[in-house]
Amino acid sequence: MPILTKLEVVMADRRVSLTELSNKVGITLANLSNIKRGKVRAIRFSTLNALCEHLRCQPADLLEYTPGGWIKGGELDLIGILKNKHLSGPEKKQHNSSHSD
Repeated sequence: MPILTKLEVVMADRRVSLTELSNKVGITLANLSNIKRGKVRAIRFSTLNALCEHLRCQPADLLEYTPGGWIKGGELDLIGILKNKHLSGPEKKQHNSSHSD
């Protein structure tokens, strides 16, 4: 997705473990791990508020929008594009038909 999470970086800077943050914020380890790895489609404002309050940061410290999307570590994230089914319609058919040999 074009929005990346930077929770792992903020946690490391503040020397906070996933378990500690989970207990302080009231989010399950599984959900917090998904947020950390960017495996969520949405985040509640109440969750974002709790994270910012405990980590003493701003939402922009936790989330990053990459204009044009699909940039990861300075390079185009083709795996992210394909995993999220970014190809659709005729493009997808052409893509699949070119690998049928």
